[in-house]
Parts: sequence; C-alpha cells; structure tokens
Amino acid sequence: MDLEGFVRRRLLEGKDEESIAVELAKRIAEFKDWSEEQRLRFARAIVEEVRASLGFSELDDTFLRELLGYAEAGVAMGEFGVGSRGEGDFFVHRKLAQIIGSTQAVVDARQQDDAGVVRGEAGYITVAVDGMHSRLSEFPFLAGFHAARAALRDVYVMGAKPRALISDLHLADDGDVGKLFDFTAGVACVGELCATPLVAGSTLRVGGDMVFGERLVASVAAVGTSSEPPRTRRRAEPGDVILLTEGKGGGTITTIAIYHQRYDVVKETLNVEFMHACEALIHGGFLSQVHAMSDVTNGGIRGDAWEISRTARKKLVLYEEELYKSVNRKVLEMLNELEIDPLGISTDSLMLILPQDRAAKVKAALRGVAKVYEVGRVEVGRGVYIAGDEGERELKAKFREAAYTKVKKVVGEEEPENMTEMRRRIEDAAARAAEKKLAVKRFILRRD
Repeated sequence: MDLEGFVRRRLLEGKDEESIAVELAKRIAEFKDWSEEQRLRFARAIVEEVRASLGFSELDDTFLRELLGYAEAGVAMGEFGVGSRGEGDFFVHRKLAQIIGSTQAVVDARQQDDAGVVRGEAGYITVAVDGMHSRLSEFPFLAGFHAARAALRDVYVMGAKPRALISDLHLADDGDVGKLFDFTAGVACVGELCATPLVAGSTLRVGGDMVFGERLVASVAAVGTSSEPPRTRRRAEPGDVILLTEGKGGGTITTIAIYHQRYDVVKETLNVEFMHACEALIHGGFLSQVHAMSDVTNGGIRGDAWEISRTARKKLVLYEEELYKSVNRKVLEMLNELEIDPLGISTDSLMLILPQDRAAKVKAALRGVAKVYEVGRVEVGRGVYIAGDEGERELKAKFREAAYTKVKKVVGEEEPENMTEMRRRIEDAAARAAEKKLAVKRFILRRD
C-alpha cells in the first residue's frame, strides 16, 4: 500500500487532515501489529510530511517550483499500456529516447535496440538492464534467474561478451528478507552458468517507510565488451534470412505456467541455451557474418519484428509454419490450450538476421547447442508480413502484448478510443521534460 499516495490524493481533494490520519491509521492496522496510539501517531506524521512536500506549488521562485514539480500528462501507465510490450509501450520508449537526445554513444536509446554501446579504449562496451517480471514477486529465485538471463541476452545480441552482472533490489517494508537472498541466488546461478560474476548491487525498501506490503521490485544489469561493432537492428539488409533458435521462454512463460498451474512448464525455462548459442557464434568467429541479432521478448515476434522493420526501414516476411515450430513443444501446447497467441508473447528465442549464403554455416555452428529454424526473410519496403498457405497477410503490432493471465484478459489488448488525445498529452509532457533538462543544465553551467 502506498501510504504517501493515499494521503496526497486526499489532501489534494481538500479533505480534513485529522480525518485523513484516522482513515490511514485504520489501513495501517492491516499491515502492522501496532497499538492504536502508534498507528495514529505514524499516520499524523505522514500527513504532516506530505502536506509540507506539497508546499512547493506556492513558491514565488519559478525555477524551484518547476524543478520540484513535473509536467503531468494526465495519462496513467496502465491506461496507455506502458510495460505491456505493445504500441503504447513502444511509443513511450521513443519519447524517452527523444528526451535523452543525441549522444556520443555508438548505440543509444534512439535506436531502440536491446542494449546501449559506447566506444572504449580497446573496443566497445555494451550495457543493458532488465527488470524482473512483476508477477514473480512471490517467486524470487525465478525472478532473479530470468532477469539475469534477460540482461545477458541483451548484451550478447549486440555481439558482446558479458563481463559482469549488477543487481538492484527493492523490497517493500513488510517483505521477508529471505526474498533478497533467493533473488540473489537466482541471479548468481545464471552468472555461474555463464561465467559472468555478480559483482555489485543495491538493496533498498520500496518507498522506504511510505509503502507497506511484501512486493519485490528488482532489476539486473549486465556489462559486456567486444572488439567488433554491435549487431544492431538497423543493419538488416534486403536478401537477408531470419533464423530463430527454439524459444523455451523466460519470465513471461514462467508467469503463465505458475498462474495457470502448469508448473511442469517452468522446468522448460530453466536453461542457458541462448547464451551458449551466442558463445558458439563468438568462439566460432561467426559474428562478423551476422548483420543483426535480437531476442524475441518485446511483445513476441509480433512486436520485435515491427520494431526491427521500423528501425531498419525494411520489410520482414515471416513463414507461419516455421514460426510455430520455433516455439518449444510444451510451451506451445500450453499457449494453445490457454488461447494465448504465441506470436504475441515473449518466447526468448535468439533471432539472427544474416545473408542467405552464410546461413548454412551458422546453422552448423549451432548444431548440438540449440535447435534453429529459418523463419523469414528481409525485403525492400516496410512492415511485417506472414507468409502462409493463403499468401501474405500483414502482421500488425497490437496495443499490448497477448493477454496471458486472467487479469490481463480482463484488461484487454485493444487500443483505447482516446488514443490520439493521450498521445498528444504524452508528447507534450515529454517535450516539457526535455525543456526542464536544458533549463537545469543552463542553471548549473551558469553557477560553475
């Protein structure tokens, strides 16, 4: 429970401070075995602090008032599908990239690739960060395991060799400390299997004293190095073929399995085949023969293919039958039985885009490491198309990834009717954040 948000909303509604404190004290009783006096004293302290924090809006100093506030978009995360790996999520990520702007990086946020890359003294340094799956808070080992795999995948697909892992853990006030240990064990397990040490991290509470509950929110970052330029999405060329390794899933597939009581499928996700496949390409000297690499995560092949098409400005044609073959049999059976679109879900396959005449050698290099399927080709043009028995049909990106839990099916996958207005508001908020960045830079430079 967000105590600070609870109080702030009521203060902004103009409610009496003491009545807010009394109401909050009752809520606190759901979490803390405190005396009535202690609950009320704690609640009054929160009300007093939040009221004080809202005072900035009355400041005469315009710079400070704008620094402490933020440009409200009037659009909520869930409402716009942020984090749901669809068009809403992709749109917001493009706005974030615009705020960051042009950098000296080899690969920065504007390319919307899996990781960022900068040039170092002896080559290229690749960095990536991935958050744990939100529904794995009660399954911390799996949360850490799959977050670590995700971070390593993002480094590998840039053609880099991972060198270190970093974790960031935030556990709410009532969370059992054992969750921290289990999450860390999951991360370290992947690190040891992939010869990539977990070397640093941070451990804090979610919201400090202001959030009660047991929610775990964490992320894992990876750092890698390479002597060769990154295998970015924009390098895809007409005539290239698209290969996929067998997708056995990660955090998303694990979540589907747990919340539908298909626990046997969880075992399918416990592997590091993706990383071993990348290692085989690196050690075999095949990276130079690959134009682009990615992992099938962002809303499944439906979302990733659209992002590649948009970034590379090319047309992607995918072979329907081969796409389904590339999904692990047990995972595919589960998805079909639960009526979840396999093309709209993260399967964690390794995607390789490379010239046709090099495909056979790359397939041979991966033999015995991972199953590989030729699932498509790159052409001149734009968009993503599925080639099946009835010819080609467009595969459009959806507003959200395929609904894969009962909760998500209630929320739905469809675009809101007021999408145009929400986009406008978000664009305005992003523009104002970019202006704020420049204003603060100017302030600091003047003082220096």
